[in-house]
Amino acid sequence: MTVNNAVLAIAGVLIMGSLLLNGINFNEPNWLWLSLFIGFNLFQSAFTGFCPAAKIFKAAGLKD
Repeated sequence: MTVNNAVLAIAGVLIMGSLLLNGINFNEPNWLWLSLFIGFNLFQSAFTGFCPAAKIFKAAGLKD
């Protein structure tokens, strides 16, 4: 698995998880902040090239 694939996979899992937790907790809106944070981070990384998750995955040994 490459770093790019891992970033997309973890972003998808975290967004689905926050939406699931929002539904389980009877529309608790605080879980939506996690989705907003992930979306913003993906958006800014498209322009700046800085992604904390990518740095973590590179340090873990995944290939570019």
